[in-house]
Amino acid sequence: MRSKSVAPVPRRPSPSPARSRPAPENGGSTDSCRVRVAVRVRPKNSEELAHDADFDSCVELQPESKRLKLKKNNWSCESYKFDEVFSENASQKRVYEVVAKPVVESVLEGYNGTVMAYGQTGTGKTYTVGRLGKHDPSERGIMVRALEHIISSMSFETDRVAISYLQLYLESVQDLLAPEKTNIPIVEDAKTGEVSLPGAAIVEIKDLEHVFQLLQIGEANRHASNTKMNTESSRSHAILIIHLQRSSRIKEENSCSLSNDTHDIFPDDLPLVLKSKLLIVDLAGSERIDKSGSEGHMIEEAKFINLSLTSLGKCINALAENSPHIPTRDSKLTRILRDSFGGTARTSLVVTIGPSSRHYSETSSTILFGQRAMKVVNTIKLKEEVDYENLYKKMEREVDQLTSEMERQQKLIKSEKILVDKKLKETERSFHDLRVTSSMQIENLEKEKCQLESAVQKLMQDLEEEKCQKNLLSEQIIGLEKLLSENKQQQQLENLSKTKILTDTTKEHEKEMGELLRQLEEERCCSSSMKDHMSILQQQLCDAQSSAQLQETMARDLEKKLTKVTEEFTSQVQSLKQTISELISEKEVIYEELKSTQEKVQQEIWQRQDLEDQILRLKQTTSDNYAEESKTSCGMVRSGLGNAAFVSKSGKLRETGTISKIFEEVGLPNVLALLKSEDLDVQIHAVKVVANLAAEDINQERIVEEGGLDALLSLLETSENTTIHRVTAGAIANLAMNGLNQGVIMSKGGARLLANVASKTDDPQTLRMVAGGIANLCGNEKLHLMLKQDGGIKALLGMFRSGHADVIAQIARGIANFAKCESRVISQGHRKGRSLLIEEGVLTWMVANSTRFSASTRRHIELAFCHLAQNDGNTCDIIASGGIKELLRISRESPREDARNLAKKALDSNPAFLKEVQ
Repeated sequence: MRSKSVAPVPRRPSPSPARSRPAPENGGSTDSCRVRVAVRVRPKNSEELAHDADFDSCVELQPESKRLKLKKNNWSCESYKFDEVFSENASQKRVYEVVAKPVVESVLEGYNGTVMAYGQTGTGKTYTVGRLGKHDPSERGIMVRALEHIISSMSFETDRVAISYLQLYLESVQDLLAPEKTNIPIVEDAKTGEVSLPGAAIVEIKDLEHVFQLLQIGEANRHASNTKMNTESSRSHAILIIHLQRSSRIKEENSCSLSNDTHDIFPDDLPLVLKSKLLIVDLAGSERIDKSGSEGHMIEEAKFINLSLTSLGKCINALAENSPHIPTRDSKLTRILRDSFGGTARTSLVVTIGPSSRHYSETSSTILFGQRAMKVVNTIKLKEEVDYENLYKKMEREVDQLTSEMERQQKLIKSEKILVDKKLKETERSFHDLRVTSSMQIENLEKEKCQLESAVQKLMQDLEEEKCQKNLLSEQIIGLEKLLSENKQQQQLENLSKTKILTDTTKEHEKEMGELLRQLEEERCCSSSMKDHMSILQQQLCDAQSSAQLQETMARDLEKKLTKVTEEFTSQVQSLKQTISELISEKEVIYEELKSTQEKVQQEIWQRQDLEDQILRLKQTTSDNYAEESKTSCGMVRSGLGNAAFVSKSGKLRETGTISKIFEEVGLPNVLALLKSEDLDVQIHAVKVVANLAAEDINQERIVEEGGLDALLSLLETSENTTIHRVTAGAIANLAMNGLNQGVIMSKGGARLLANVASKTDDPQTLRMVAGGIANLCGNEKLHLMLKQDGGIKALLGMFRSGHADVIAQIARGIANFAKCESRVISQGHRKGRSLLIEEGVLTWMVANSTRFSASTRRHIELAFCHLAQNDGNTCDIIASGGIKELLRISRESPREDARNLAKKALDSNPAFLKEVQ
């Protein structure tokens, strides 16, 4: 938080580090922070007009100089100066614009503000502040006009406005929007000094019609009585608190004046939110008992009113005199208004007086009060906080986007890696096939070459054999020629003696010669054919050599192609290797990221184990007080389950601190994750932690958003453990305190599951938690029909079998909530016909048991009975069940005035009831 101090006050130090911002008006001077006081004189009433001579005016107005003269008699008068003086003819609009509008505009800028009316009873305080003027807009008071101004100035897409309406009656703070809430505590933050009222209903508004409805409800619940001085005298102080939350962004012209340290603490990119509140206070009128004619209980009311106003006057006197001690703790009124006088709010006070000299002393006292209030100086502060909720959601969305982008990149890298591996395998396969094919072709060429070489060698061998045969024949021919020459010589030598023999021999030799010549000729023919064959073989050898050369050329071409393919493949392999190395490096980076993620997961696992250990240790501190802690949880706001649910009074602070520490260190998602633990003890205590967190309004919507409701409903449906049922039902009951969560609980079958648990168990503590949850759901009129269909009303009545006082108290509270909401819907014309409660047999049970229980339980039953009696559609059932006697008893004997009034109203407005009474 950061705040801005405009005027220093030595009595109260600034509660937090401040950052200066321009004051809304007058340049931040001390006068701009002084309490602004206006005086308004009401017109003479009928009594004063009737006795005009006896009741002369003791007040003389000088509006142009903003002065007022108070005349004690004809020769003695005193003059007083105020910030504004309104005559009896001043309009409501002008009063608002002068008194309240500057405060409202300051509140819209982020400062706290207070508008208060003070004066004697019957002088027009409620008319000035609380007049609704629904049918005549000119009659509207400050409350309605301020809310109309705020609604028209806000954007409901980014801004929020909510109201609380309280009354201080007999020194007890009561909620006018939820009358069952009484004695609401007043809490002061030790660090910031801010005053808060935990437990008061805070209703978010969207339009002016909703504002009228809420203010009408509050006025109907406010205490008022008839006195001699006022027919409708307020017997309590009414306080309307308007809570504003607006988104903010520091502008450059404002940020230039900020210090460096503050700028470091609040950087410009953080979402900021302005939080402010406006208090509109309608004080009860001060009175004298002898003049007002108060009697009996009204005397007691007057005592408390005068006591609180006296305490307020003491505080104003002390502040005006700069006293070192301010008695703000003497009264609850002064505690609530601590920021309004001498605090951090911009305050405007309108004092109302009557003109009659009969009430001179009261008028003088009122004027002196206003004069002293003008001396009070406040230190207004701007409350500007970092909007951690929106910042958390923004960061969560960014983390989700980065996570999804990382997952997408990982998937893309993985798919690319698979594709590259696939291409690499295909390339290796094609390269292997190419190598196999090339080797086969080379082997075939080598085989063909070997075959050709063997054929050439065979041809050469045949040629050599032919040459040898030719040489042999030539030698034989030479030998025959020699033999022939020798024979011729012998024949010549032996001619003489052997002429005849020679002749015969010559003939024989000639024959042989002819035969040999013929053989020689055949040999020559054979030799020529062999030469021809040899030439053919040589030609075949040449052809084979040319074919071998061609094959060698083809082999060289194939080797070149193979070399080229090998080089290309090698380059592809190198690029693939480079790609693989890049993928490996990316894989290493991903592995490092995965490793860091695993370390984070391991740290979360350790944190979860630490949380489980802390919950197990927490089990030891809560086991002894378990019975008392369940009982203590019953008496809280709405559901009977509050901030102290599941802890005893003695151990409340210790365990609440432990739970807060666990929640801050571990976080809600991890706590919800423990609901699925296999250890039953861890599961039980995790549910207890969630139940305690759900007891605080700020955590309820977040638990549902994080899936906590789904986990609780699943646990309630699947678990068979009684303790789980009891604690889970309590957690759901706490979540049902939030109106936005009620519809979600019903839509997810929460009422049906609670009814099932109620039908299966007789444990009174479990039944009390279930009854509290259903009772909270009964407070939403939009869910009544669904609640009946899911068996919620039958389950509520069925739990009466336990006979336990706390269970019956929750049953009665649920019936009262149901009847009240149903009565309101029927009165507004949104629904007609017989009550759903009567259809389920609730009326018979109420008539039979209305006087059997404790006072608080009887009060709820009486209120439910009175609300049912407001519906004309229930008349026949009430008469038939003997309810007329019960209405008469309530109208006469009920200790609560509102119940008696409702019963009398039902009896007087219904002709059938009047006839039965007569």
